[in-house]
Amino acid sequence: MVDRIATFSAYDSSIDNLMQRQVTLNQTQEQLTSGKRVSVASDDPTAAAQAERALALEARTTAAERAVDASTTSMTATESALGNASSLLEQARQLVVGAGDASYSASQRHAIASQVSAIRNQLLGVANTPDGNGGYLFSGQGSGGAPFSDSTGGVTFNGTSGQVNGASSDALPLTLDGKNVWMQANTGNGVFQTKNINSSGAWIDSGTVTDPSQITGSTYGINFSVSGGQTTYSITKDGQPTSVVNAPYTSGQKISIDGQSFSISGTPANGDQFETDPSQKNLSVFDTLDNIVNALNSPNLSQAQISQAVQSGLSNIDQVSAQISSARSFAGSTLNRLDNVKGRNQDTVLSAQTTDSNATDLDMVKALSQFNNQQTAFSAALQSYATIQKMSLFNYLNG
Repeated sequence: MVDRIATFSAYDSSIDNLMQRQVTLNQTQEQLTSGKRVSVASDDPTAAAQAERALALEARTTAAERAVDASTTSMTATESALGNASSLLEQARQLVVGAGDASYSASQRHAIASQVSAIRNQLLGVANTPDGNGGYLFSGQGSGGAPFSDSTGGVTFNGTSGQVNGASSDALPLTLDGKNVWMQANTGNGVFQTKNINSSGAWIDSGTVTDPSQITGSTYGINFSVSGGQTTYSITKDGQPTSVVNAPYTSGQKISIDGQSFSISGTPANGDQFETDPSQKNLSVFDTLDNIVNALNSPNLSQAQISQAVQSGLSNIDQVSAQISSARSFAGSTLNRLDNVKGRNQDTVLSAQTTDSNATDLDMVKALSQFNNQQTAFSAALQSYATIQKMSLFNYLNG
């Protein structure tokens, strides 16, 4: 009886050992096939949790990368569009400079006006550039259609001010605020603007700031008097007299007051008025060119009026060009920032993949060595099992 129990126990133990060896060998073989040490959480709960966190981070970063790609595409197109706009404005500027030639006839100025008008229409097309996804580059926070529309009253912005950003923790713009880019440049020289109120014999330049600390933000009137062949001017501040009263006038000579300086040229008549007031942020690219076209198409202009139209037109073109250049610089700096964000995201993805790999990937050299050892152990278990089968009890029963 004891011999039978011992034999059965040895047989049962041999079977268990053989099955365990088989299971272990199969597991290692599966790992070698998949290249993974951890296939399910039960293989190594700690490593599986670590890998899960790494995969989640990789998924979030990959989603953010799509936002980076979308912003890169949009800002690349925006930078290109604004580059085209800058070139068109430079062409318009050169035409306006030519229009100031005193030898030009009305028909020649009319021809220049037609060319400026064509450039204006091209700029409207640039402002309505599609983004390739059913929207527009300069629609701000959105519009029902093209953000800019043209009518008899001029160009209007139909979008919503602001910009749309991609779904990311970083501010990744997909659009620009078209109203700000195209319709909100600074008037005048950016600090104050000069105006010709009623003179047809003289014109005023855009002026310069000589001392920012003295700028008051007031409105100044320059009023001319002509008496006995003498031309003088007096300056008022917000409608009140200043110390400048009946100052002798010399064409082109600088006139300075409270940190600002400007020159008036030509031959002012008695009662002619000019004015300076604070710059406003409402200068439109399209209004600028429309005003130039209207002035150049106006019949019977005096040379002074032509000079004023050219002077004001050039000043305004410079201001809207500066606004376009500022927007272009923003798009360019955004592209540089996007490169950095993309590099950072790629580093994060690589780090997450490395963490996942370290937690779950199989050491192939170690696994192959282990597999060979397990095969040897399995063969030994088979031999042990074969030996158990030949033990005396079985021989006895067979006998």
